[in-house]
Amino acid sequence: MSNSSSISSITLAPKSKVFGTIQAPGSKSICNRVLPMAAFANGSCLIRNLSKGDDVVYMKSALEKLGIPMYQEDGNLRITGLGRPHQHASASPLKLFLGNSGTCMRFLASMLSAGKGYYRLQGEARMYERPIQDLVQALEGLGAQGISYTQKEGCPPLEIQANGLQGASTCIKGEWSSQFVTGLLLALPLCRESARAEVVGHLVSKPYIEMTLKLMEIFGVEIKNQDWKQFSIDNPHGYSSPESISIEPDASSSSYFLAAAAIAGGTITVPGLSEHSLQGEAKFAYVLEKMGAKVSYGNDSITVSRNELRGIDVDMDALTDTGMTLAVTALFADGQTRIRNIGNWRVKETDRIKAMATELRKLGAEVEEGIDNLIINPPKRIQAAEIETYNDHRMAMSFSLACFGSETITILNPSCTNKTYPDYFGDFQRLLA
Repeated sequence: MSNSSSISSITLAPKSKVFGTIQAPGSKSICNRVLPMAAFANGSCLIRNLSKGDDVVYMKSALEKLGIPMYQEDGNLRITGLGRPHQHASASPLKLFLGNSGTCMRFLASMLSAGKGYYRLQGEARMYERPIQDLVQALEGLGAQGISYTQKEGCPPLEIQANGLQGASTCIKGEWSSQFVTGLLLALPLCRESARAEVVGHLVSKPYIEMTLKLMEIFGVEIKNQDWKQFSIDNPHGYSSPESISIEPDASSSSYFLAAAAIAGGTITVPGLSEHSLQGEAKFAYVLEKMGAKVSYGNDSITVSRNELRGIDVDMDALTDTGMTLAVTALFADGQTRIRNIGNWRVKETDRIKAMATELRKLGAEVEEGIDNLIINPPKRIQAAEIETYNDHRMAMSFSLACFGSETITILNPSCTNKTYPDYFGDFQRLLA
């Protein structure tokens, strides 16, 4: 979907230093929450620093196809919201192609169910293997009707014959994806009556839920949070747009640059992020600090410099994406690194636990792959390798860090980074220079 050219591979020669300041693109996670809220809100909102990654382009394109008024204003995007859930009067389904974007599929399935009309949500082949049944069942608990699977039971593509959400009470499993819970939360303000959602089991990736709740507050919605076990809203009245909102730089994308400084030497500063970021993944800097890196926090920046790194044992449940950055950083640490509580990696763009273990072994690491964990023993010397990326943007970006060994690293299908960061390898090589 991106305009970036597609190339089969990119070869990275060994490097030893990085210096500079890097401004990563706007956070995909924030963009794909803000866009649909603005689309169905009362009022007009100017959105600054919108990401150009494929996932955000899919969301924006879907909203355009839904007829949401939007236009460019001084390089930013202005959206005039409908002030209500969407309505589609045609007897034919309105088809929305969402690529392999879990945020698009799950958030739009929820919010369109609150309106009226016939929709078909489709995407790429991998999307049709990614589960969505837990979310669908939770929406049905709020009164959703007419949601059906057109291929594999429990997975997209979906057909939705929406007739609104009544409200009342429902429940949702919390252990597989925070996006299911976020999708349900985004639908609550669009219900006809007060609504309550119970979380069953352990809630993974809480920082992403916290981000959702904070952004909903900005759009005039107060969700009651009872110890992460129950979320409720009284007398829902939809969303109200702020006059403007500026999207933070993507913390997950920034993690590769921070890790590069920790591994290779030199200093990297990321402006626009801090300890108090909306994004929980910004706390990856704490993980680098625990490994021994030098980290300093400004009011609106994070800076990392190299120090001797040591292996750590860490629960990465709250830092789902940057756990992958840690896995490659572990190649350069003294001693074993154990990354725990990452079972939800298996239902991402690929089975990330299996993929990460396979590619780390190519570089010479000894890796134990558990159901929900990885144990990594670094090699004495990183080997030259061709890294398969499985069409997963985070595999490509994480393994770029392997070039700080002493051998050449080839990354296959590097253009898969178009999903969130089309200019990643250009920015990465600029800092290497």
